[in-house]
Amino acid sequence: MWTPSQRRVLIGLLFALATYLGFRYWLNPRYVPDVPVSAGERASELLDRIDPNTADATTLAAIPGVGEGLAGRIVEYRDQFQRDRRPGAPFDRPEDLLKVRGIGVSMLESLKPYLIFRTDRGAAAK
Repeated sequence: MWTPSQRRVLIGLLFALATYLGFRYWLNPRYVPDVPVSAGERASELLDRIDPNTADATTLAAIPGVGEGLAGRIVEYRDQFQRDRRPGAPFDRPEDLLKVRGIGVSMLESLKPYLIFRTDRGAAAK
């Protein structure tokens, strides 16, 4: 088996490794806070949300549950709104999407987390 000198070398190497790891931990401790960080006041303005007033059909189709057909109808409604020269944006608030064929109340609720609506002043509204 192991000779006494091999055992001493092995114990010495294990001691050196433990000392090295302990020293590294002492110099660089990691702290995990107990309280999770909450979202900031402007979290709703992140780029991962889509504005239906400016997004193209491909971008809208990427939203879960929308698909190419519904995205096309949203863009079609928006284009018709602009051709009619109505004042304001086609979609000032989430409920304005109910005017698009194929969007009901439950569909609207599932879309809200993915959408952002901007008013004429440029501020975000939920």
